[in-house]
Amino acid sequence: MMPTTLSPLVRELRAALGPGQVLSEPSDLVPYECDAFTVERHVPRAVVFPRSTEEVVQVVRLCGRHGASVVPRGAGTSLAGGCLPRGEAVVVMLTRMKSVLEVNLRDRYAVVEAGVPNLALSRALAGTGFHFAPDPSSQTASTLGGNAATNAGGPHTLKYGVTVNHVLGLEAVLGDGSVLRVGPVADPGQFDWIGLLVGSEGTLAILTKLWVRLTPDPADYRTLRVVFNTVDDATGAVSDIIAQGIIPAAMELMDRGIIAAVEEAFHFGFPLDAEAILVIEIDGLTAGLDAQGRRIAEICRKWNAREILHAADAGQREALWQCRKMAVGAVGRLSPSYIIQDGVVPRTKLPHILRRIAQIGQAHGVRIVNVAHAGDGNVHPILLFDERDAREVERVHAASRELLAECIACGGSVTAEHGIGVEKLPFMSQLFAPADLAAMRRVRHAFDPSGCLNPGKLVPEGETRDG
Repeated sequence: MMPTTLSPLVRELRAALGPGQVLSEPSDLVPYECDAFTVERHVPRAVVFPRSTEEVVQVVRLCGRHGASVVPRGAGTSLAGGCLPRGEAVVVMLTRMKSVLEVNLRDRYAVVEAGVPNLALSRALAGTGFHFAPDPSSQTASTLGGNAATNAGGPHTLKYGVTVNHVLGLEAVLGDGSVLRVGPVADPGQFDWIGLLVGSEGTLAILTKLWVRLTPDPADYRTLRVVFNTVDDATGAVSDIIAQGIIPAAMELMDRGIIAAVEEAFHFGFPLDAEAILVIEIDGLTAGLDAQGRRIAEICRKWNAREILHAADAGQREALWQCRKMAVGAVGRLSPSYIIQDGVVPRTKLPHILRRIAQIGQAHGVRIVNVAHAGDGNVHPILLFDERDAREVERVHAASRELLAECIACGGSVTAEHGIGVEKLPFMSQLFAPADLAAMRRVRHAFDPSGCLNPGKLVPEGETRDG
């Protein structure tokens, strides 16, 4: 039964939003108790489905009056607990705000609501000669608002950058219910509002509308699948390619464990005895791509590549990318439960961190398989376990903490694109000095004085004074 202290809020939310837009029955709330970070779960007090910025404003103001926190959520693909409801939380589902409002090819931008799935925008742009470059592996489900909230990346981050590099303007609802609009035309006299809000994980504002940059489609592609007998050789090739001044559109790594799962799922013909496979893509003007592809192949052979496959056509290229992007989903064939980590290290540290991940897994008795955006040093170790075994869960958490600490020791970070959420919160004091964290808290307080927006995420609680 709904607690009596929240019943007035639920009644007012229903009156404001109308029928079918507010869930409050316990059985209806269970699907929203966690996101893709399933380790921690809390049932929210209500879930609402606004259809416009104005309705989001109403929700925020009503929650403020009743002392309820607000947790914005898109498709729930967050892997760090960024959408986890805590306390007297109302989950604000933005998935009904799913319109592509404008596509302006002359000025190369699109205007989208926050609930538009990443792939839906790609489909809307098909045949125009333009695309939205950020392509996280979750793009079939994840929303553009969620991509912006975590500053998501994806395989093509190496050449094209992360989400913030493709956001021109924002409409956002602040903690007091006011609306902030910035862009889409850059004003050098303004603060970098976009740089501040993108990646803030819903702690400063609820993003409701975005103006996103459209990128011209490349004239041509060359896609290679390179097989190695050791992970060290594969990561050495990655560093060497970049050192030679070649910036591919993407360089993705899959290790032996992932290769087995992907091959069982998709039957592409991956060699099951290979220790590592790189998927390398270059794009641009047709003239010069073949020569660049040959140079990449030479470098890979120098690093003992045993097989180099050049995708023969668009179909084979698409199949290769399907295997990479669906690799995490294929992990379900290996284990009933898993945690996907998101560390990032300098490229030259890739051999070291992957060796340490293997050692950490052995030390804790945890099986770990790996995929990586190898070109920019972003590793995604996937820790396999059975959540029904409490001791196994403890070992997985210990291994996870140790490998993230190792990323920091390498001069990297505990996240490149998944965000901090609740999972990485304990590491913030290792990444930042007390004065830096205090400054972040002051910024948060300036945007959300009542602390109602996605509390307990991104920045650990503490004093806002320096020191």
